[in-house]
Amino acid sequence: MSIVQFIKSKTFFKQIAIALVGIIAFILLLQWWLGFSTNHNQKIQVPDLQKMNLAAVQQKLTELDLDFIVIDSASYNPSYPKKSVIEQTPAAGEFVKEKRKIYLTLNPSKYRDITIPQLNGKTKRQATTHLRSIGLKVGTKITWVSDIGKNVVRGLKHNGKKIKAGDKLPKNSTINLVLGDGKQ
Repeated sequence: MSIVQFIKSKTFFKQIAIALVGIIAFILLLQWWLGFSTNHNQKIQVPDLQKMNLAAVQQKLTELDLDFIVIDSASYNPSYPKKSVIEQTPAAGEFVKEKRKIYLTLNPSKYRDITIPQLNGKTKRQATTHLRSIGLKVGTKITWVSDIGKNVVRGLKHNGKKIKAGDKLPKNSTINLVLGDGKQ
C-alpha cells in the first residue's frame, strides 16, 4: 500500500479521529485538574493589618487560613505602636488564595542607636549640620566655656551629662553643645 492510498483509507481517518478525541480528552482533564489543584475562583480578601501586634496578626490570619512572614523591621515610627505592622504585601483589600503568605514589615521597639562623631574643634555650624544629618537634634541650651575659639565645639551634653565621641544615643536624641566663648 502506498502513502497516498493510506491517506485516503478509512484506517487513517480512524487514527486521526482517535488522536483528536485523545487530545481533547487530555486538555479537558488537564483543565479540570488545574482548576481543582489551584483552587480556581477561590478568593480571600487580605485584611488591614496595620498597627496590629504579631499576636493579633497571627490570630486574624489563622482565622482566614493565611500565613505570614516577617521580612524586615523598618526605621522606628513613633506614630505606630512598638513591634506593630507598618507595611504588608499584598496590600489590604487584595485577594489571595488559602495558605498564601503575607509579608510584613514591623516597627522596631525604639530608634536605632547613633554613634556620636568627633566634633571637638569644629565650628558650631559644622557640628549642628553634622548632628542633624545623622539623625540627632541640636538643643538650644548652649554651655559657654572659656576658650580662645569663639563658637568652637569643646564638648557635647545629653540630658545634662557630658558625652564623648563613640558614645551611642538613640536617633532623635537632643544634643546640647559646649562652645568656646572666644575670651581667653
